[in-house]
Amino acid sequence: MTPRFRPSMFLLMASALGGCDDAPRFTAAEPGETQSGGAATVNRSDRNAFSLPSANLSSTRRLDFSVGNSFFRNPWVIAPSTTTARDGLGPLFNTNACQNCHIKDGRGHPPEPGADNAVSMLVRLSIPNDPAYADRVRELGLTPEPVYGIQLQDMAIPGVTPEARVRVEYDSMTVHFRDGTPAQLRRPTLRITQPGYGPMHPQTRTSARIAPPMIGLGLLEAIPEAAILANANPDDSKGTGITGTPNMVWDDAQQKTVLGRFGWKASQPSINQQNVHALAGDMGLTTTLKPLDDCTPTQTACLEAPSGEGPNDEPEVSDNILRLITFYTRNLGVPARRDVADPQVLQGKNLFFKAGCQQCHTPQFTTSADAAEPELANQVIRPYTDLLLHDMGEGLADNLSEFQANGQQWRTPPLWGIGLTETVSGHTQFLHDGRARNLMEAVLWHGGEALPAQRQVLAFDEQQRAALLAFLNSL
Repeated sequence: MTPRFRPSMFLLMASALGGCDDAPRFTAAEPGETQSGGAATVNRSDRNAFSLPSANLSSTRRLDFSVGNSFFRNPWVIAPSTTTARDGLGPLFNTNACQNCHIKDGRGHPPEPGADNAVSMLVRLSIPNDPAYADRVRELGLTPEPVYGIQLQDMAIPGVTPEARVRVEYDSMTVHFRDGTPAQLRRPTLRITQPGYGPMHPQTRTSARIAPPMIGLGLLEAIPEAAILANANPDDSKGTGITGTPNMVWDDAQQKTVLGRFGWKASQPSINQQNVHALAGDMGLTTTLKPLDDCTPTQTACLEAPSGEGPNDEPEVSDNILRLITFYTRNLGVPARRDVADPQVLQGKNLFFKAGCQQCHTPQFTTSADAAEPELANQVIRPYTDLLLHDMGEGLADNLSEFQANGQQWRTPPLWGIGLTETVSGHTQFLHDGRARNLMEAVLWHGGEALPAQRQVLAFDEQQRAALLAFLNSL
């Protein structure tokens, strides 16, 4: 179910090198460059660096942050239970706590060989457009698999059959830098076994997604829509080869189409809606905005299982608990950058710009004056993302569309905090499915619009590659 990979994309000629010859040169750190999140930046670089409230959050408001953290961190339990504020898990689910996927509020990873469950990696499902699902496609952005829905759940409460087992297998390929240095890349193949409810639709498309880091989400939400759309260039009218495209998605609360910002394909418009869909899909928890369990009509045991809803059909996640979870996820601070004036880091920054990486990984924005939280307003931030969709080539394609994102398009992920991934999450597995085992592998998987930048990096010598990595690890 994984698209065919074409290794010829890496057989590159030096004469085809791309990049920006007129890229600016940096000889010193820029003013305020350490403060990636503006006044909300936190000054920690240890294992808890992604789990701290915005630095400018008052002590009173930190109480709400702490309560929201408890619901994000602690496990939910099966209903009925005496723990009524945190019951209703399942019947089908991927994990029992948000923190299990977003490890220390950081990045998830694909399952290890022999693992019973994928936990911090989910599998999105879809089939080609079906008129019978036209109304749902408008709201979901894709056509669900008729029996298994839009997300595969590999865990279930007692008495309910899990949907399937998920594992990932890899084969490897070697690419070479221009100086002859080899690099090993691993290509994943997703295996879905032990389907609990019969065979899937023969045209089912699958997409593996690891959980992204949680830092700075409120700041990304606070970037003015006009500032995001100003970088869009869907018809390549600028002639750069970079065709950033906004994903226009369905807003459940407003009941209309709006700009998408969150998720690997920018398919969610707000933090609150992202949380609501994660609670439903990942843990089987209902909310006012999404009042039904993630059971399909053919999954009768799932539909008949006990619910954690209140006596008056109150959802399993109350409006107040959802508010606290959203407050927490909106206010996780971004760690300060490190070594911004180091000569090697500055050289790497110049190489980053020379390769043209900043054309998608936009370094800087200023947040709106009317941000959802006052601490997030009017902040100069450095997320290194444009929040737009870009064609990343066949090598990274999942062939699964979401709203206006096609099977080769992905949202530019923010780079802030990326150098602390191993410290926080205990691994260095990157890209949407975790195939890259380090940052250089992630760069070398770039294709499509990013192919000129990837070619430029392949031409770097050992010293230049070390400098580029020093810059990325300073973010």
